[in-house]
Amino acid sequence: MNIYISNLSYSVKDESLLELFSAFGEVTSAKVITDKFSGRSRGFGFVEMSDDAAGQNAIDQLNNTEFEGRTISVNVAQPREEKPRNFRPRNNNRY
Repeated sequence: MNIYISNLSYSVKDESLLELFSAFGEVTSAKVITDKFSGRSRGFGFVEMSDDAAGQNAIDQLNNTEFEGRTISVNVAQPREEKPRNFRPRNNNRY
């Protein structure tokens, strides 16, 4: 089960998420999403758990709880929807 965690403190690291969710079962991966330019946390992350029942239990127990000074929101991750890129033709007529 893939789990989405939002409103994370900017100081949270992958290891912190792994430790938090490990109390509920086997964690396959834990990743805090960072800005590709600055490397700073974007305030959300994903945890993948091998067992759906354990994942649902973690969601039920952790949603709207405080973690490292912030109230986190924990939900089942939804598939990322593909958004069409805005295509603007180049204007080669420079006057």
